[in-house]
Amino acid sequence: MNAPDVAVGPETPEPVLVERRDDRVVATLNRPDKRNAIDQATIDALHALCAELEADPRILILTGADGVFASGADIAQLRERRAADALAGINANAFVRINELPMPVVAAVDGWALGGGAELAYAADIRIATPDARFGNPETGLGIIPAAGATWRLKEIVGEARAAELLLTGRIVDAAEALSIGLVTGVHPVGELLAEAHALADRIAKNDRAATIATKRVLRAPRADHPRVDLEVQAELFESPEKHRRMTEFLERRKK
Repeated sequence: MNAPDVAVGPETPEPVLVERRDDRVVATLNRPDKRNAIDQATIDALHALCAELEADPRILILTGADGVFASGADIAQLRERRAADALAGINANAFVRINELPMPVVAAVDGWALGGGAELAYAADIRIATPDARFGNPETGLGIIPAAGATWRLKEIVGEARAAELLLTGRIVDAAEALSIGLVTGVHPVGELLAEAHALADRIAKNDRAATIATKRVLRAPRADHPRVDLEVQAELFESPEKHRRMTEFLERRKK
């Protein structure tokens, strides 16, 4: 395992700490004095990480430092943004890029995941949490909307009626409710959260990389593209030497 790439100065700590392994990357939001609020430097670091993972696809585990995932967008910066900034989609475009990474993204959420922090978690393919996790989108109370993905991603995850209730009220969801509505797939003790994220990554990494990338791509395809897209992708995989090797190994194991 490589050591985390932590280039810190005395005044400005790195906003995202990155630990790289052969088959995965762990990215830790690292603004503990601001409860990991997502500022422009964080967005820039996430774009740089996406560029790396687009060129060299690996599983991504997203988490936060010091018992908080991300408390939201940096309100001090958000307050000063104007119409042109909204149209630029500063956070939205970064989260779209994360969601569209070739390999799966796992969000390991401890503590607050609010506003933009919740939307970052929604951009992951799989979310797990600790009992202390809290999700919510209080944007309407601040005079804005959750424009970085919540209005369309959340209803895909938990259903339109539940998403409408949560987004229109700004109500906070605890870990137990998040599990019951399918927002997260597991709740684990704080000390086991990253181990569980790595266990998920281990299971994914055992599968064929090309088939995993293809499955994620087909999952993202619009309903109107099915079943055509499934069959086209399957046709490509049917010609793969790895498919033949894995199926041969499976048949040989059955003979024993």
